[in-house]
Amino acid sequence: MGSKGFVHLLTGFALLISTASPAQESLITYKSLAPAIALELAQSTLANCQQRGYQVAVAVVDRFGVVQVILRDRYAGAHTPATASGKAWTAATFRSSTSNLFAISQPGMMQAGIRNLPGAVVIGGGLVIEAGGSLVGAIGVSGAPGGDADEACAKAGIDAIQSKLDF
Repeated sequence: MGSKGFVHLLTGFALLISTASPAQESLITYKSLAPAIALELAQSTLANCQQRGYQVAVAVVDRFGVVQVILRDRYAGAHTPATASGKAWTAATFRSSTSNLFAISQPGMMQAGIRNLPGAVVIGGGLVIEAGGSLVGAIGVSGAPGGDADEACAKAGIDAIQSKLDF
């Protein structure tokens, strides 16, 4: 038996027996965005949107969907901070871009119910942020003329800081 345990089937039930120590079972380790990087990501994204002529709000959340940073350009609509943070939360919790979720949740599709979940914002503009193959957070942008434009700004922001995440 290896250190990760084995599976024993007994009358239709799976029983996992682990040889890990109690401390290993009680604690987990994960990567998280440092506040300075989350802020830099939001600033880079906002700057990219401004260069394109868009007034937007940008939200960066941690891997659990908790907001780390929200920036709103002075003329962005009042709804944009909540929409941006909703897009970021949705991307983080579903571990997928909101444009992908939009595509797979059209009326009549199996995942259509995603759109009705509390807090889910299934509009393009939310992207996951990964470092070394691990989800570390997500970003949401709201206020550009369409979800595809929101997503383009978000991608440019991630690209601007990606080298700091891949170490």
